[in-house]
Amino acid sequence: MKKQQKDLIRWTEQEWRTPSGKRSKDTDEVYAPAKTISSLKKTTAGRAKLARATAEKREATKRGEQYAKHGLHKGKKR
Repeated sequence: MKKQQKDLIRWTEQEWRTPSGKRSKDTDEVYAPAKTISSLKKTTAGRAKLARATAEKREATKRGEQYAKHGLHKGKKR
């Protein structure tokens, strides 16, 4: 099995969502694994990081971009 296939399998096994639980299309919020969101919501610094990522996502959406380089996953091995 190729690395890309393994990555896709791992990605689909994760529960991805937005911080509010609503659709990203409706709220323009960042989309991330539920484990990441729940751990970030536990701390003040984490909540600030989520807010910055969501702000960057909304700015990118305004510019007509589908993806935003918000840095939420920076340094994470995937």
